[in-house]
Amino acid sequence: MPVIFSALMALLLWGIFSALAALLFVLLVLLVVMAGHARQLYSLAEWLRTPSIETMPESDGIWGEVFSRLYKMVKRHKQTKQDLATELLNIEQATAAFPEGVVSLNDANRIEWCNPLAEQHFSINARRDILQDITYLVRQPEFIDYLHAANYAEPLVMKSARHDDMILSIKLVSYGVDKRLLISRDITQWERVETIRRDFVANVSHELRTPLTVVNGFVENLQDMSELSHDKIRRALDLMAEQTKRMDSLVADLLTLSRLENEPSPPRAETIDTGELLAEVFQDGQMLSAGRHQHSLNLNGPAHLSGNRDELRSAFGNLVSNAVRYTPTGGMIGLSWTERDGQPVFSVQDSGIGIEAQHIPRLTERFYRVDRSRSRETGGTGLGLAIVNCIAQRHQARLDIVSEEGHGSTFSLVFPASRVEA
Repeated sequence: MPVIFSALMALLLWGIFSALAALLFVLLVLLVVMAGHARQLYSLAEWLRTPSIETMPESDGIWGEVFSRLYKMVKRHKQTKQDLATELLNIEQATAAFPEGVVSLNDANRIEWCNPLAEQHFSINARRDILQDITYLVRQPEFIDYLHAANYAEPLVMKSARHDDMILSIKLVSYGVDKRLLISRDITQWERVETIRRDFVANVSHELRTPLTVVNGFVENLQDMSELSHDKIRRALDLMAEQTKRMDSLVADLLTLSRLENEPSPPRAETIDTGELLAEVFQDGQMLSAGRHQHSLNLNGPAHLSGNRDELRSAFGNLVSNAVRYTPTGGMIGLSWTERDGQPVFSVQDSGIGIEAQHIPRLTERFYRVDRSRSRETGGTGLGLAIVNCIAQRHQARLDIVSEEGHGSTFSLVFPASRVEA
């Protein structure tokens, strides 16, 4: 428009004055127009140094259209950037929630990215160790061999170099162009459970094999002997009955433990008269002891407790029977029902052989025995404390063990205050 306007004015000036006047006028208009464009270009150049929607230059005419379109483009770019940042945050949160550690490696085994769980597994830092060769950070020979073997069909199981108690399962997955994902999983608990399972099967087999061997041996002897005295037959039958009773006790304890572990928790609750229950347990202990020990009962705790009576009687009875088995003749066995810091506590204290400190953490494991030969002599199955611990957990209680070798033991079941009933 300015050019068209100046051309018309130039024609008018040419007609009125001269061609020189018209030319000078056109040149002046063009100079002003060019100065305006230069100013807009300068504003654009300055804005491009630090582009921002808030500082976008304002103008009209053709430059107004240019800035308007530029404004829309920058706005779309900013929105796209925000959307990508949101998606990236979602991806980071998702990968952080993975149950496995994930490390992205390039073709040179350098770390490009990792999630927080991988940082824990390999003791690496997502910011500090980016583009570091992972073999410089995880220097275990089996890991390096696995990385270079290029055969990733089977995962590698190894102990964490920085955490001796952690066992990792590691697998490499190729993706993209010469890139790999290193996926790590903490299988420490699974390995522990698998070890317990193997030990359990081995222990059950061993525990059943011994009495079966005894019974089978006597049966074969009775079959081979042509003449048997009444005393020999009686002795053989007594020993076979003893071994079958032992097997029956073992199977019964296994079934009890299996039922407790598979039944829904918490168990069916009822109001228990603790005085009556402990009187029964006390009487059972005296009968099992058969006058070989001194017994005492102290009742200073709550009169009523919420829980499953049959399970609690089994737990209390197991603690008392253990005290009877491992306390020499003439020793003392004391039962007490008291309160400690507002929590009801059932305790069995004995003056028996005691337990070394190194064995105490493992006493509730199935078939764990401090002295295997003595346990078998006294008729123990090795499952009593495992049953007690399982019942305690089902009642939100805990089993405390205090013992010293040669100075007796105290086993306590500490119940939560919420189990007390008026």
